[in-house]
Amino acid sequence: MSLRRADGAPGAGADRGRTGRAPGRRGHPPLTGPQRFLLGGSFLITLGSFAVLPYMSVLLHQRLGLGLGTVGFVLAVASLIQFAGGAVAGPVTGRIGLRRAMLLALGLRTAGFAAFVPGLTSPVLAVGALLLVSAGAALYLPANKAYLVEGAPEARRPRLLSASGSAFNAGMALGPPAAAPLVMGSPGVLFSCVTVLFALVGAGHALLPAGAADRPADGSSAAPAADRAPEAGAPRPGPSPFVVTVLSVYAFMFFQHYLALYAVPRTSAAFYGAVLTGYAALLVVAQPLLAERVAALGYPAALRWGFGAMAAGMAAIGAGGHVGIAAGGALLCLGEIVLFLKNDLEALARSSAAPASVFGRQRLAAGIGAFASGVVGGQLYGAAESAGSARAFWAAVCLQCLLLPVFLLRRRPARDPEGSRAGAG
Repeated sequence: MSLRRADGAPGAGADRGRTGRAPGRRGHPPLTGPQRFLLGGSFLITLGSFAVLPYMSVLLHQRLGLGLGTVGFVLAVASLIQFAGGAVAGPVTGRIGLRRAMLLALGLRTAGFAAFVPGLTSPVLAVGALLLVSAGAALYLPANKAYLVEGAPEARRPRLLSASGSAFNAGMALGPPAAAPLVMGSPGVLFSCVTVLFALVGAGHALLPAGAADRPADGSSAAPAADRAPEAGAPRPGPSPFVVTVLSVYAFMFFQHYLALYAVPRTSAAFYGAVLTGYAALLVVAQPLLAERVAALGYPAALRWGFGAMAAGMAAIGAGGHVGIAAGGALLCLGEIVLFLKNDLEALARSSAAPASVFGRQRLAAGIGAFASGVVGGQLYGAAESAGSARAFWAAVCLQCLLLPVFLLRRRPARDPEGSRAGAG
């Protein structure tokens, strides 16, 4: 979602950070067939999901007649399942393996989208279908990322994770406009098409080769040695990636949740849509280009750059006007790329747990941050509007973005909890 992320890689990456040289692209082995399939599948899965999910509030309220309060509660529960449910991905994949976990997740999502077809006349079926889709999403993403990086050396992880993020974000950008002609007039056709798409992608996943993590010997979260950080649990500079992810998503979601309220009355709905489209395109293109530079940064430097870019973006939005809002979106995109990718890489480097467990905890952290942002942001924006100055909201958020790295980097480095909790994943 997103200089969409989630990375101070140790060893060679840390050495590069000290020398200030970004690693070159030459010498990288080409992507394997399974990796290419997963990237393409990631795009198709997100395309199908975002052809439907952004319109869910409209379908539940206007077509099925649910009250707005009920719709809000249903969507909140679905979001909680989708994010917090990532914490169970580690135990599940450790027991059944990465490929089977992805197949189970896609099976849940396929069943959920199929249930929407009869659910278009039944609120109970529709809500149940949405929860199935959310449960599948909670399990799929950590397993997908873990399979993608399984056995890959740390030097390749930034490239793989950034490519994955770009694939997901491309689907997110194209899904809503692709579905717009059908979502209200022929939703049954839309859900049927999405169901078929997920069934085909799931069939492709069944052909993926089994990896080391797909052959757990004792039901524990087995992971190949290449996926385990050699210094996991050792003292490292900087705060916990879990805490930083919570605060990164907390800060970023002010932009996601409240830009429309601010921008549409001051510009137009068309301009707001253009900003979102440009944001997604910039994220898709820039994230792979900047991945290795982000990986070469030390974690403290990444926090300063990332939160600094977010602070500048919030300030530009608060300045108002077409130029300020567009520039603010570009700066927020830069901040997302740096923080989200760096947090994921740093979490991998610090933990001795299987990658699926690490990514699951990162999803949980993102859910906590998004929830906190929604609660705080609503009160903050309401207070700013009551005071007659919505710009004060962006000034307050900008100040928070400036203070967060100061708070995080003043914390005394300790043994990171990611390593100590690895056995619990």
